[in-house]
Amino acid sequence: MNSPDSLALVTLCCRALADKKAEDLRVLAVGEKSSVTDYLIIATGNSEPHLRALRVELELAVDASGAKIIGLESPHDSGWIVMDLFDVMVHLFLPDMRKRYRLEHLWREVPEVSVPSLLGEPEPVAPSLFAPKPAAPEPKKSPAKAKSPVKKKSPAKQKAPAKKKPAPVKKKSPAKKPAKKLVKKAAKKTAKKPAKKAAKPVAKKKPAAKKKAPAKKPAAKKKSRK
Repeated sequence: MNSPDSLALVTLCCRALADKKAEDLRVLAVGEKSSVTDYLIIATGNSEPHLRALRVELELAVDASGAKIIGLESPHDSGWIVMDLFDVMVHLFLPDMRKRYRLEHLWREVPEVSVPSLLGEPEPVAPSLFAPKPAAPEPKKSPAKAKSPVKKKSPAKQKAPAKKKPAPVKKKSPAKKPAKKLVKKAAKKTAKKPAKKAAKPVAKKKPAAKKKAPAKKPAAKKKSRK
């Protein structure tokens, strides 16, 4: 059964650790479940030097109070220090080692003592590293918005036909004079000119009659001489 003296020793240890900036400091009342000790104090140091500083500060506070340290286990660079004060057991961890062994999970059925109440401080708003997360409140349902009337689609406007550009006006060529006037003018011009005298026809000369060659006289037969 937990005694007032053991609770006073828990308060002393918690104050010493808090002064040295111990992280995630928690106290579990294990007296009803354990025959070894009444309280477990669990804290985290952010490095090996910080862990050693927490141990030294705790030893000085315990010695000053007149309490006895029954056992102390502090393997070199192990990341875990255990101090046995009989009614109180203190465990100091590095962050990785604390997550590995999860002592809070092993003793999850025992009650937890509020450290701020022991130190006379207000309760922290942020939950502990291993504290169960509170259930998220259900989101309030906003009143259903009235559906806006569906707008009818207006008929598609027909595109106006593109205006045709006016064809360029062709310049009028000068009107051709009628052919009849040209013929008359040509006739007048020809009438003014004197008519050429008709050339007398040249009488064709009759070809000269070929002279007949004189007929050859038959050669006189020579009289043969007797």
